[in-house]
Amino acid sequence: MLRMSLPKIAIVTPSFNQAKYLESTILSVLGQGYPNLEYIIIDGGSTDGSVDIIRKYEQQLAYWVSEPDNGLYHALQKGFERSSGEIMAWLNADDMYHPKSLFTIAELFGRFADVRWIMGSNTFFDETGRAFLYDDLPYGQRWSRLRLQLSDGRFIQQESVFWRRTLWAQAGAFIDQNHALAADFELWLRFFKHERLYSTSFMLGGFRLRTENQKSYNQRGQYLAEMKQLLAKENRNAMQLALCRVAMVFIRIIPKTKWRNRLLVKLLGLPPKIVFDRNAGMTLQDTF
Repeated sequence: MLRMSLPKIAIVTPSFNQAKYLESTILSVLGQGYPNLEYIIIDGGSTDGSVDIIRKYEQQLAYWVSEPDNGLYHALQKGFERSSGEIMAWLNADDMYHPKSLFTIAELFGRFADVRWIMGSNTFFDETGRAFLYDDLPYGQRWSRLRLQLSDGRFIQQESVFWRRTLWAQAGAFIDQNHALAADFELWLRFFKHERLYSTSFMLGGFRLRTENQKSYNQRGQYLAEMKQLLAKENRNAMQLALCRVAMVFIRIIPKTKWRNRLLVKLLGLPPKIVFDRNAGMTLQDTF
């Protein structure tokens, strides 16, 4: 792709005392060499050497600040308000992007004009930065508003989600800071009111699993409680959801895997997935 055709991508990294991982996160963004990047770091007043790391790369940043804030989602709001990129995302200070992921996301949005929100293949990093995958259902990385409302124990992987600014504006252009942990989930619910989420088999970003001080693990119960509160407000048609759960039970006893998965995809209203084809390149696929 020519440089002129590359959209501006705005990435916000909220950070607080994550010096152990922060440089790897920064390099996963800047090291891609994406020429139309708007990278913003909002640090909450770290005292562990994070600021020295940020200063090391400040010439390549669109903006950065280190000052006390009200937590992760307040930092994100500050960062997004500073941004202007037509494609948006955030990457926490211990997670990483895969090589060429920004070029990939630019091509995905460029090729599929109707796609306004996309999630990459779920990937993870261990503490040393090694990438790995979890086994998953064939439809496990495809989402619909209904599937999110059913809350089946899986999550949209925030680290690999990108969206167009038009969707952000339509959904109100804000991060709801009333939720200490699940504001990402609240944002997804809002996005689903306007647009369906597409997924792709391309690897974009990954979540780092750590053994210490990881809120998503240590406070999982609180996160799930916030999810349930949000879903209680969202789920006005409880009967529809109950019937859907019953239908899923019956579908799952169908012995033939292909038929079972096709029926589940149909029931949940999952959109096609963007995959790589040797002849067509990036293409939409709705079969297994």
